[in-house]
Amino acid sequence: MNNEVLEILKSVGAIITDSHIVYTSGRHGDAYINKDALYPHTKETARIGQLFAEKFKDKYIDVVAAPALGGIILETWTAYHLSQLKGKEVLGVYAEKKDGDLVFTRGYDKLVAGKNVLVIEDLTTTGGSVKKVVDSVRAAGGNVVNVCVMVNRDVETVTEAVIGAPFSWLASVVMKSYDPADCALCNTNVPINTTVGHGKKFLEEKGIK
Repeated sequence: MNNEVLEILKSVGAIITDSHIVYTSGRHGDAYINKDALYPHTKETARIGQLFAEKFKDKYIDVVAAPALGGIILETWTAYHLSQLKGKEVLGVYAEKKDGDLVFTRGYDKLVAGKNVLVIEDLTTTGGSVKKVVDSVRAAGGNVVNVCVMVNRDVETVTEAVIGAPFSWLASVVMKSYDPADCALCNTNVPINTTVGHGKKFLEEKGIK
């Protein structure tokens, strides 16, 4: 499964190497998974959802939940394929950003209440976003059956203990990251990628055009 997921991402140009990336966390590195390059390709995205579904087909799941925005597409496909495998309707919902948290709006909290929930996410670097979804599921009265991400970029740091629920992933890659003060790419003046990641914002904050 690990190889298939990575091959799918490579096939749509989602894996970038030999670049100078600023991650969401503010740390720097030389590789990046551009998840947004996956979603225009419906066949490949549907297959990722199918892989999530196949992994949890033997678990009792009523609802698939994910953080907005990218997670919306994956939870929909995953819920669809789980519905097909189980022969019953599995709902798909998402949590939205509000005051620094990820919360269920649009009445989705009522769909989660009292239900067994699979929480999924596309990528994780620190696990912070998916942990917020876990907390929101529990706050709404739902039971988190499992948490799974498409790609775990730091298997040593992002663990079940950090997430606070049973945790797994479809694929993992090692992408080392560095504090900007210790970034060799910065020190050797390698241009920062402003197309993906948070490079543009980083340069703007530094007053660099």
